[in-house]
Amino acid sequence: MLNIELQYFAQLQDEAGRAYEIRQTQALAATALYDELRNAYGFALEPACMRVAINAAFAPWEQSLAEGNHVACIPPVTGG
Repeated sequence: MLNIELQYFAQLQDEAGRAYEIRQTQALAATALYDELRNAYGFALEPACMRVAINAAFAPWEQSLAEGNHVACIPPVTGG
């Protein structure tokens, strides 16, 4: 079990009902973590239309996770 710090923005923040949380997960990669979050919060966005940042650096969704990672799921930006 890993403890992961999560940060949500825009639509994801609205759907999760929070901007930040620490979550225990067995997910080994960012994509598996996002699948877990989709099941928990009903996120509508597909990973392919978003970016993920791990420890403040953009990363591929297949990136492995480690204890204490900070993960930010970043949806597309709209508006002006």
